[in-house]
Amino acid sequence: MAQEQGLDLVEVVPDSRPPVCKIMDYGKYKYELSKKETKSSSKGSELKEIRLGRSVKIDPHDVKIRVDQARRFLIEGHKVQITQRFRGREMMHKELGIDRLRGICDDLADVAKVESEPRWAGRQASIILAPDKPKVEAIKRKLEREKQAREQVGKPAVPTGDSRNAEELAEPKERGGKKKGPKDQRARNPIDEELDSLLGG
Repeated sequence: MAQEQGLDLVEVVPDSRPPVCKIMDYGKYKYELSKKETKSSSKGSELKEIRLGRSVKIDPHDVKIRVDQARRFLIEGHKVQITQRFRGREMMHKELGIDRLRGICDDLADVAKVESEPRWAGRQASIILAPDKPKVEAIKRKLEREKQAREQVGKPAVPTGDSRNAEELAEPKERGGKKKGPKDQRARNPIDEELDSLLGG
C-alpha cells in the first residue's frame, strides 16, 4: 500500500503491542525532526548584553546590580556580553573601564569563564562570559539543597515583629478587598469633635 503511493511504512512506536506504524515520506519526516532539534537547541542559549551605564562614572552599587543580573543569566545557561562605554575625555583613561571589566570577571568567576578578552568597538569595550557548566550545576544543586532544608524546617506564618495574628492578616477588608491595618489607639479624632461642635452636630 505504501509502495503504491510512493511513501514509506515507518514504525512510530515500536514498544507498544501491536507496534504503531504510519505511512509517510521518511526523508521529509527526518528533515522536520532535525529542524525542530536545531530550533530548540538555539533557543536554549542566547547572548545577553549588560551595559554598564553611559559612562565610566557608574556607582559601585549599580555595578553590583548588573553583576547579579549577569549571574542570573549565566546560571540560566546564557552567555553574557558586558559593555563599558566611554564618553569624551574618558577615552584618555581606558584603563579604568578595563579594570572594571576585569573586576566583574573576578566577581563572576564562580559561575563563568571568559570567552573573549576585553575588545574595543569605537568608544566602548566589551567582554563575553560563558557559563562554566560544572560550577553552575554545583550552584544549582546547592540552591536546591538549601530550598529543601528550608521546606523541612518550615517557616513561621507571621513574622515575629508583627503583633497581629495570622487571621487578621489573612482576612481582607469587606469593601475594597484590602487588608485591615492595626486599629487606631485613639478613641476619637479631636478634629472631628471640633467640626461637630462648629456644625452643631
